[in-house]
Amino acid sequence: MSAMQFAFIVDPLDGLKAYKDSSIAMMREAQARGHGVHAIQRPSLTWRDDRACARAQRLALTADDHNWFRVEEESVAALTAFDAVLMRQDPPFDFEYVAATWLLERAQRTGARIWNDPRAIRDHSEKVAIAEFPQFIATTLVAREPRDLDAFVDELGDVILKPLDGMGGSQIFRVRRDDPNRNVILETLTHDGTRSVMAQRYIPEIAAGDKRVLIVGGEVIPYCLARIPKAGETRGNLAAGGRGVAQPISPRDREIAETLAPILFARGLMIVGLDIIGDYLTEINVTSPTCFVEVAQQTGFNVAAKLVDALERR
Repeated sequence: MSAMQFAFIVDPLDGLKAYKDSSIAMMREAQARGHGVHAIQRPSLTWRDDRACARAQRLALTADDHNWFRVEEESVAALTAFDAVLMRQDPPFDFEYVAATWLLERAQRTGARIWNDPRAIRDHSEKVAIAEFPQFIATTLVAREPRDLDAFVDELGDVILKPLDGMGGSQIFRVRRDDPNRNVILETLTHDGTRSVMAQRYIPEIAAGDKRVLIVGGEVIPYCLARIPKAGETRGNLAAGGRGVAQPISPRDREIAETLAPILFARGLMIVGLDIIGDYLTEINVTSPTCFVEVAQQTGFNVAAKLVDALERR
Protein backbone atom coordinates (compact mmCIF):
# COMPACT_ATOMS: atom_id res chain seq x y z
CA MET A 1 0.00 0.00 0.00
CA SER A 2 1.27 3.49 -0.83
CA ALA A 3 1.95 5.87 2.02
CA MET A 4 -1.03 7.69 3.48
CA GLN A 5 -1.08 10.96 5.41
CA PHE A 6 -2.73 10.93 8.83
CA ALA A 7 -3.42 14.05 10.91
CA PHE A 8 -4.16 13.84 14.62
CA ILE A 9 -5.94 16.67 16.43
CA VAL A 10 -4.50 16.32 19.91
CA ASP A 11 -3.69 18.22 23.07
CA PRO A 12 -0.30 20.03 23.20
CA LEU A 13 2.39 17.48 22.34
CA ASP A 14 4.68 18.33 25.25
CA GLY A 15 1.91 17.41 27.69
CA LEU A 16 1.17 13.95 26.27
CA LYS A 17 2.47 10.95 28.21
CA ALA A 18 3.97 8.74 25.54
CA TYR A 19 4.25 5.67 27.77
CA LYS A 20 0.46 5.37 27.99
CA ASP A 21 -1.10 7.67 25.39
CA SER A 22 -3.40 5.90 22.91
CA SER A 23 -3.04 8.62 20.26
CA ILE A 24 0.74 8.23 20.30
CA ALA A 25 0.34 4.46 19.97
CA MET A 26 -1.76 5.12 16.84
CA MET A 27 0.87 7.51 15.48
CA ARG A 28 3.70 5.04 16.07
CA GLU A 29 1.79 2.25 14.34
CA ALA A 30 1.02 4.48 11.36
CA GLN A 31 4.67 5.55 11.03
CA ALA A 32 5.84 1.93 11.32
CA ARG A 33 3.78 1.17 8.22
CA GLY A 34 5.37 4.03 6.28
CA HIS A 35 2.52 6.51 6.61
CA GLY A 36 3.00 10.21 7.28
CA VAL A 37 2.01 11.48 10.74
CA HIS A 38 0.95 15.07 11.42
CA ALA A 39 -0.21 16.82 14.59
CA ILE A 40 -2.78 19.61 14.74
CA GLN A 41 -3.73 21.77 17.70
CA ARG A 42 -7.41 22.56 17.84
CA PRO A 43 -6.96 26.37 18.21
CA SER A 44 -5.33 26.47 14.76
CA LEU A 45 -8.48 25.26 12.96
CA THR A 46 -9.85 27.90 10.56
CA TRP A 47 -12.54 28.14 7.90
CA ARG A 48 -12.66 30.59 4.99
CA ASP A 49 -14.01 30.47 1.43
CA ASP A 50 -15.36 26.95 2.03
CA ARG A 51 -11.94 25.62 3.07
CA ALA A 52 -11.21 24.25 6.52
CA CYS A 53 -7.49 24.49 7.28
CA ALA A 54 -5.13 24.03 10.20
CA ARG A 55 -1.48 24.46 11.12
CA ALA A 56 -0.06 20.95 10.84
CA GLN A 57 3.28 19.68 12.14
CA ARG A 58 4.80 16.71 10.33
CA LEU A 59 6.30 14.49 13.01
CA ALA A 60 9.03 11.89 13.23
CA LEU A 61 8.34 9.59 16.16
CA THR A 62 10.88 7.73 18.26
CA ALA A 63 10.66 4.83 20.71
CA ASP A 64 11.89 7.08 23.53
CA ASP A 65 8.94 7.92 25.76
CA HIS A 66 10.70 11.04 27.09
CA ASN A 67 11.64 12.54 23.73
CA TRP A 68 9.07 10.78 21.60
CA PHE A 69 8.84 13.17 18.64
CA ARG A 70 10.55 15.83 16.62
CA VAL A 71 8.88 18.30 14.28
CA GLU A 72 10.12 17.85 10.72
CA GLU A 73 8.03 20.59 9.10
CA GLU A 74 5.15 22.94 9.90
CA SER A 75 2.70 24.35 7.40
CA VAL A 76 -0.91 25.44 7.00
CA ALA A 77 -2.85 22.77 5.14
CA ALA A 78 -6.43 22.11 4.09
CA LEU A 79 -7.90 19.16 5.99
CA THR A 80 -8.74 17.60 2.61
CA ALA A 81 -4.98 17.16 2.07
CA PHE A 82 -4.93 14.25 4.54
CA ASP A 83 -6.16 10.70 3.99
CA ALA A 84 -7.63 10.73 7.49
CA VAL A 85 -8.01 13.30 10.25
CA LEU A 86 -8.49 11.88 13.75
CA MET A 87 -10.16 14.09 16.34
CA ARG A 88 -8.40 13.04 19.55
CA GLN A 89 -8.78 16.13 21.74
CA ASP A 90 -9.53 15.33 25.36
CA PRO A 91 -12.62 16.84 27.03
CA PRO A 92 -13.94 19.04 28.55
CA PHE A 93 -16.60 19.06 25.90
CA ASP A 94 -17.14 22.80 26.10
CA PHE A 95 -18.20 25.44 23.57
CA GLU A 96 -14.79 25.42 21.87
CA TYR A 97 -15.04 21.66 21.42
CA VAL A 98 -18.47 22.11 19.84
CA ALA A 99 -17.10 24.89 17.60
CA ALA A 100 -14.36 22.51 16.44
CA THR A 101 -16.97 19.92 15.46
CA TRP A 102 -18.73 22.58 13.37
CA LEU A 103 -15.52 23.38 11.49
CA LEU A 104 -14.67 19.71 11.06
CA GLU A 105 -18.14 19.08 9.71
CA ARG A 106 -17.62 21.80 7.10
CA ALA A 107 -14.32 20.15 6.18
CA GLN A 108 -16.13 16.85 5.84
CA ARG A 109 -18.63 18.38 3.42
CA THR A 110 -15.76 19.33 1.11
CA GLY A 111 -14.22 15.86 1.13
CA ALA A 112 -12.14 15.58 4.30
CA ARG A 113 -12.24 12.21 6.05
CA ILE A 114 -12.78 12.87 9.76
CA TRP A 115 -12.83 10.24 12.52
CA ASN A 116 -14.72 10.19 14.75
CA ASP A 117 -17.45 11.83 12.71
CA PRO A 118 -17.82 15.36 14.13
CA ARG A 119 -21.62 15.32 14.08
CA ALA A 120 -21.64 11.96 15.86
CA ILE A 121 -19.24 13.28 18.51
CA ARG A 122 -21.51 16.26 19.03
CA ASP A 123 -24.68 14.18 19.14
CA HIS A 124 -23.39 11.56 21.59
CA SER A 125 -23.16 12.77 25.14
CA GLU A 126 -20.78 10.28 26.69
CA LYS A 127 -23.06 9.97 29.71
CA VAL A 128 -26.57 10.38 28.26
CA ALA A 129 -25.94 8.22 25.14
CA ILE A 130 -26.55 5.11 27.25
CA ALA A 131 -30.25 6.08 27.38
CA GLU A 132 -30.57 4.74 23.82
CA PHE A 133 -29.87 1.24 25.15
CA PRO A 134 -32.04 0.87 28.27
CA GLN A 135 -31.81 -2.94 28.14
CA PHE A 136 -28.16 -2.71 29.18
CA ILE A 137 -28.15 -0.04 31.91
CA ALA A 138 -28.73 0.08 35.66
CA THR A 139 -31.52 2.29 37.03
CA THR A 140 -30.55 5.80 35.95
CA LEU A 141 -31.90 9.32 36.35
CA VAL A 142 -30.86 12.52 34.57
CA ALA A 143 -32.16 15.58 36.40
CA ARG A 144 -31.13 18.93 37.75
CA GLU A 145 -33.61 19.73 40.52
CA PRO A 146 -32.29 18.52 43.89
CA ARG A 147 -35.74 17.30 44.96
CA ASP A 148 -35.84 14.84 42.05
CA LEU A 149 -32.36 13.59 42.85
CA ASP A 150 -33.24 13.44 46.56
CA ALA A 151 -36.21 11.23 45.77
CA PHE A 152 -33.97 8.96 43.68
CA VAL A 153 -31.51 8.56 46.55
CA ASP A 154 -34.37 7.85 48.95
CA GLU A 155 -35.77 5.21 46.60
CA LEU A 156 -32.56 3.35 45.81
CA GLY A 157 -30.59 4.00 48.98
CA ASP A 158 -27.13 3.89 47.37
CA VAL A 159 -26.34 5.81 44.19
CA ILE A 160 -23.55 7.30 42.11
CA LEU A 161 -23.84 10.98 41.12
CA LYS A 162 -21.76 12.55 38.35
CA PRO A 163 -21.79 15.62 36.11
CA LEU A 164 -22.66 15.12 32.45
CA ASP A 165 -19.43 16.74 31.23
CA GLY A 166 -16.83 15.20 33.51
CA MET A 167 -13.94 12.89 32.68
CA GLY A 168 -11.32 10.86 34.50
CA GLY A 169 -13.58 10.32 37.51
CA SER A 170 -13.81 14.01 38.39
CA GLN A 171 -16.69 15.05 40.67
CA ILE A 172 -18.12 11.53 40.99
CA PHE A 173 -19.81 10.92 44.32
CA ARG A 174 -21.27 7.84 45.97
CA VAL A 175 -24.23 8.94 48.10
CA ARG A 176 -26.22 6.75 50.50
CA ARG A 177 -29.64 7.49 51.90
CA ASP A 178 -28.21 8.35 55.33
CA ASP A 179 -25.24 10.40 54.08
CA PRO A 180 -25.08 13.57 56.21
CA ASN A 181 -23.42 15.44 53.31
CA ARG A 182 -26.04 14.49 50.76
CA ASN A 183 -27.69 17.91 50.49
CA VAL A 184 -24.46 19.81 50.01
CA ILE A 185 -23.29 17.26 47.42
CA LEU A 186 -26.50 17.74 45.44
CA GLU A 187 -26.27 21.51 45.72
CA THR A 188 -22.63 21.46 44.60
CA LEU A 189 -23.09 19.08 41.65
CA THR A 190 -26.23 20.78 40.34
CA HIS A 191 -24.91 24.30 41.03
CA ASP A 192 -28.00 24.89 43.17
CA GLY A 193 -30.35 23.31 40.66
CA THR A 194 -28.96 24.99 37.53
CA ARG A 195 -26.97 22.08 36.05
CA SER A 196 -28.19 18.61 35.04
CA VAL A 197 -26.40 15.56 36.45
CA MET A 198 -26.67 11.80 36.18
CA ALA A 199 -27.60 9.51 39.05
CA GLN A 200 -27.18 5.75 38.75
CA ARG A 201 -27.87 2.85 41.07
CA TYR A 202 -24.60 1.91 42.76
CA ILE A 203 -23.21 -1.27 41.20
CA PRO A 204 -21.19 -3.27 43.79
CA GLU A 205 -19.28 -5.05 41.02
CA ILE A 206 -17.17 -1.89 40.70
CA ALA A 207 -14.87 -3.69 43.17
CA ALA A 208 -13.88 -5.98 40.26
CA GLY A 209 -13.26 -3.01 37.99
CA ASP A 210 -14.82 -0.45 35.69
CA LYS A 211 -14.20 -2.22 32.37
CA ARG A 212 -13.18 -0.29 29.25
CA VAL A 213 -14.39 -2.29 26.25
CA LEU A 214 -13.07 -0.98 22.94
CA ILE A 215 -14.78 -0.99 19.55
CA VAL A 216 -12.46 -0.11 16.65
CA GLY A 217 -13.67 0.13 13.07
CA GLY A 218 -16.92 -1.57 14.05
CA GLU A 219 -15.06 -4.57 15.52
CA VAL A 220 -15.13 -5.51 19.20
CA ILE A 221 -11.65 -5.84 20.71
CA PRO A 222 -11.54 -9.20 22.56
CA TYR A 223 -9.74 -7.77 25.61
CA CYS A 224 -10.86 -5.03 27.98
CA LEU A 225 -9.09 -3.06 30.68
CA ALA A 226 -10.66 -3.47 34.11
CA ARG A 227 -9.85 -0.35 36.09
CA ILE A 228 -9.92 -1.46 39.70
CA PRO A 229 -10.42 1.16 42.43
CA LYS A 230 -7.69 1.63 44.98
CA ALA A 231 -8.52 0.92 48.61
CA GLY A 232 -11.16 3.27 50.00
CA GLU A 233 -12.20 4.51 46.54
CA THR A 234 -15.42 4.13 44.56
CA ARG A 235 -13.92 5.25 41.25
CA GLY A 236 -11.91 2.92 39.07
CA ASN A 237 -10.62 5.61 36.69
CA LEU A 238 -6.87 5.45 36.16
CA ALA A 239 -6.74 9.22 36.66
CA ALA A 240 -8.24 8.65 40.13
CA GLY A 241 -5.62 6.08 41.09
CA GLY A 242 -7.29 2.96 39.72
CA ARG A 243 -5.20 -0.04 38.66
CA GLY A 244 -5.64 -1.28 35.10
CA VAL A 245 -5.87 -5.05 34.57
CA ALA A 246 -6.36 -6.35 31.03
CA GLN A 247 -8.60 -9.39 30.67
CA PRO A 248 -10.72 -11.17 28.07
CA ILE A 249 -14.15 -9.64 27.67
CA SER A 250 -17.01 -11.56 29.27
CA PRO A 251 -20.01 -12.98 27.36
CA ARG A 252 -22.10 -10.07 28.69
CA ASP A 253 -19.47 -7.53 27.63
CA ARG A 254 -19.50 -9.06 24.15
CA GLU A 255 -23.30 -9.02 24.00
CA ILE A 256 -23.39 -5.31 24.80
CA ALA A 257 -20.48 -4.38 22.52
CA GLU A 258 -21.64 -6.42 19.54
CA THR A 259 -25.11 -4.90 19.80
CA LEU A 260 -23.73 -1.36 19.81
CA ALA A 261 -20.81 -1.81 17.39
CA PRO A 262 -22.68 -1.77 14.03
CA ILE A 263 -25.01 1.01 15.18
CA LEU A 264 -22.21 3.31 16.29
CA PHE A 265 -19.93 2.52 13.35
CA ALA A 266 -22.73 3.35 10.92
CA ARG A 267 -22.79 6.81 12.50
CA GLY A 268 -19.11 7.36 11.78
CA LEU A 269 -17.75 6.43 15.20
CA MET A 270 -14.49 4.65 14.36
CA ILE A 271 -13.15 4.50 17.94
CA VAL A 272 -15.51 3.88 20.86
CA GLY A 273 -14.81 3.05 24.48
CA LEU A 274 -17.67 1.46 26.40
CA ASP A 275 -17.58 1.57 30.19
CA ILE A 276 -19.17 -1.52 31.73
CA ILE A 277 -19.45 -2.27 35.45
CA GLY A 278 -20.55 -5.82 36.20
CA ASP A 279 -23.26 -6.47 33.61
CA TYR A 280 -24.23 -2.83 33.08
CA LEU A 281 -23.27 -0.25 30.47
CA THR A 282 -22.46 3.04 32.22
CA GLU A 283 -20.89 5.29 29.53
CA ILE A 284 -20.20 5.44 25.78
CA ASN A 285 -16.93 7.34 25.21
CA VAL A 286 -16.46 8.86 21.75
CA THR A 287 -14.25 11.93 22.14
CA SER A 288 -10.82 10.33 22.72
CA PRO A 289 -11.18 6.78 24.08
CA THR A 290 -8.03 5.40 25.66
CA CYS A 291 -6.54 2.15 27.09
CA PHE A 292 -4.94 0.98 23.80
CA VAL A 293 -1.48 0.87 25.37
CA GLU A 294 -2.42 -1.00 28.55
CA VAL A 295 -4.31 -3.69 26.63
CA ALA A 296 -1.41 -4.14 24.17
CA GLN A 297 1.24 -4.29 26.89
CA GLN A 298 -0.60 -6.84 29.03
CA THR A 299 -2.08 -9.09 26.33
CA GLY A 300 0.04 -8.56 23.22
CA PHE A 301 -3.08 -7.59 21.26
CA ASN A 302 -2.15 -4.54 19.16
CA VAL A 303 -5.24 -2.32 19.30
CA ALA A 304 -3.53 0.51 17.41
CA ALA A 305 -2.86 -1.90 14.53
CA LYS A 306 -6.58 -2.63 14.33
CA LEU A 307 -7.23 1.09 13.99
CA VAL A 308 -4.68 1.61 11.23
CA ASP A 309 -6.07 -1.48 9.47
CA ALA A 310 -9.51 0.15 9.54
CA LEU A 311 -8.18 3.49 8.27
CA GLU A 312 -6.34 1.78 5.42
CA ARG A 313 -9.52 -0.07 4.42
CA ARG A 314 -11.53 3.15 4.42
